Amino acid sequence: MARSFISIKKFIKKPYSNILGYPNATNRQIKSRINELEKLKIKSICLTGPTTIGNLEILGKGYVGVVVLVKKGNKEFALKIRRIDSQRENMKNESVLLKLVNSINVGPKIIDSSKNFLIMEYIDGEKFSDWISMLKGVGSTSQLKSTIRSVLEDCFRLDQIGFDHGELSNISKHVIVGKNKVTLIDFESSSTKRRPSNVTSITQAFFIGSGIAKQVQKIYKNSSKEKIIGALKSYKQEKTRENFEKLLIILKV
Repeated sequence: MARSFISIKKFIKKPYSNILGYPNATNRQIKSRINELEKLKIKSICLTGPTTIGNLEILGKGYVGVVVLVKKGNKEFALKIRRIDSQRENMKNESVLLKLVNSINVGPKIIDSSKNFLIMEYIDGEKFSDWISMLKGVGSTSQLKSTIRSVLEDCFRLDQIGFDHGELSNISKHVIVGKNKVTLIDFESSSTKRRPSNVTSITQAFFIGSGIAKQVQKIYKNSSKEKIIGALKSYKQEKTRENFEKLLIILKV
């Protein structure tokens, strides 16, 4: 079904202005943001997605911003809009972090940014928690294993450059499973200044003591928690490819 896009000029008024200036912007702030979008060559927004603001559907909402589907030229992208009440003064730091992870082929590709906006590649897919709930029948084990393996490889690459995502204990919000690729998203809490624990956090979320871990266990029986924790300890001590490969063997992926 073709998506319906609304001109950004309509976002000057409620209820649409609630998206551009969430949670409560002045008319002046909304006008300024529309001008900013025009400079970025964003012409229209599609209100679709699993999250809502009022009755309006959006792709996502976090502490820093809300995410919507937009058109730039003839292509669709994800637009992150800085919240009016965000503690971040601008989107510069997040854009720098996203460029860094893109350099090792992780995360959605950054397209452009400004003070209040971040334009990224749109990943059309399901949150991991929704995706695993739909997994059934022949091939589900191999699909799950390859998806987990792909995420772990991304996390290993992040560990290698000293980059910590910071939110990977909550897989459901930060892993999108698309038709052609699996992508880590939302780097707003990331840092290069703390010790990275991407592989450790995501392994615990996939396999140890979470609702997701129970779902994974139903699809394929993995090693004991003791074996997994032992392999993780070795990896934490030395984040080498060798120790990572040993962990993958224990996890049966």
